[in-house]
Amino acid sequence: MENLSAEAQFAKLGLTLPPAPTPLGVYKPYLIDGKYLYLSGHGPVNDDKSLIIGRIGADLTQEEGKLAARQVGLTMLSTIKTNLGTLNRVKRVIKVLGMVNCTSDFEKHPFIINGCSELFAQVWGEENGIGTRSAVGFGSLPDNIPVEIEAMFELQE
Repeated sequence: MENLSAEAQFAKLGLTLPPAPTPLGVYKPYLIDGKYLYLSGHGPVNDDKSLIIGRIGADLTQEEGKLAARQVGLTMLSTIKTNLGTLNRVKRVIKVLGMVNCTSDFEKHPFIINGCSELFAQVWGEENGIGTRSAVGFGSLPDNIPVEIEAMFELQE
């Protein structure tokens, strides 16, 4: 991979960032502690501020769920860029927790969360864009969104 900045890598993807969400509850969307950036759980926000809705295995297919997880990743990138000014402030991904709203017989949670993980790997490269991860299924998520993801990043010194 070329040695491009995260901003340059993102530009090469030709994707757009949705608006950064504002909290609808009592929490901060992000918090910086020393050299670590924590992002609260994000959902799949579209460019028009609407949410992707539906349960995977009932309303959405696996592929649609994976695209929803990529959209969550884009929403997280938007929070980073809006509040830190640039994606280049992030040194590496430390941890991703992916929560999948799915039917009780659905078992492909990691496949869904790959939508976000693959995006982060494209932006920060495989060495820095892939961190530790959990992908788990839930019986429901807020507003019936298909995916919610939270993450922790290390910031540049």
